[in-house]
Amino acid sequence: MSLPLALSEALSDWLDLGLRWLHVIAAMAWIGTSFYFVLLDQSLRPAKDADDREAGVGGELWEVHGGGFYRVQKYVVAPPRLPEHLAWFKWEAYATWLSGFGLLLVLYYFEASSTLVKPGDGLEPWLAVAISLGMLVAAWLAYDLLNRLVSDARILWPVLFGLVALSAWGSAELFAPRAAWLQVGSMIGTVMAANVFFDIIPAHWELIRAKEAGREPDARPGMQAKQRSVHNNYLTLPVLLTMLAGHFPFAYGADHAWLVLVVLMAIGAWARLFFNLRHQGRTHWWMPVAGAAAFVALALLVERGDDATSTPTA
Repeated sequence: MSLPLALSEALSDWLDLGLRWLHVIAAMAWIGTSFYFVLLDQSLRPAKDADDREAGVGGELWEVHGGGFYRVQKYVVAPPRLPEHLAWFKWEAYATWLSGFGLLLVLYYFEASSTLVKPGDGLEPWLAVAISLGMLVAAWLAYDLLNRLVSDARILWPVLFGLVALSAWGSAELFAPRAAWLQVGSMIGTVMAANVFFDIIPAHWELIRAKEAGREPDARPGMQAKQRSVHNNYLTLPVLLTMLAGHFPFAYGADHAWLVLVVLMAIGAWARLFFNLRHQGRTHWWMPVAGAAAFVALALLVERGDDATSTPTA
């Protein structure tokens, strides 16, 4: 028995509010930890104390915040003994993905005929949902396979960028404009959360189990996990863009909107590169200038395209 229409709409609205609120809170926590730990890794300095170096400390950083000083140390692989308490950073990622998927269900999958399917398209709603779900799974499988096959970042990143562009184009062909942008963001978010669940956290457990068993931990899983963590860092701003883009129909509704999305995502990743290099002490001020110029140029091109489309012809 179906719920009355008014009750269904009220339930949908409250689910939208609750899930969206949770999604933003969790995403803030996840992105914040990503920013912090990449900053920490890029800012580490060699340990000055000989005893610390002997114990396996690979780097340290002094920080000041909240009226006090902090001294953070990172071990090359693991400490001589496991501490009694370990802080884990995983629930932020899981909560972000679960709440985001909940929003997909409530706003797009349950209302696929009006929000997911492209207007005038003959695609059945159930098929659109199935394709969307399949693309989420395919995104993770393709990304994971590429990372296992390609170790050279100079090859890996261009290929990944090409796949993002292909996903943006394909989503624009299949789904309604607003849903298309969100689909790409959902695919990237799925990759990021899967990195945490399938690679980063298992690598941490491998280190812990090795210490508990009295074995010397293998550094390779930790190094691979760190690579995935850095990838997530570069993807934060692109996926955040898609979370906000639903409020800007001039962008997702523009001519060649998929290309607009790709360029904006590239600008976001470019911004992260600037800050990550800056954390290493390599500040290149031309980079934010170039990013801002690209943003302005894109805005002018989109505006010109809209004007040309709206200009009546004789």
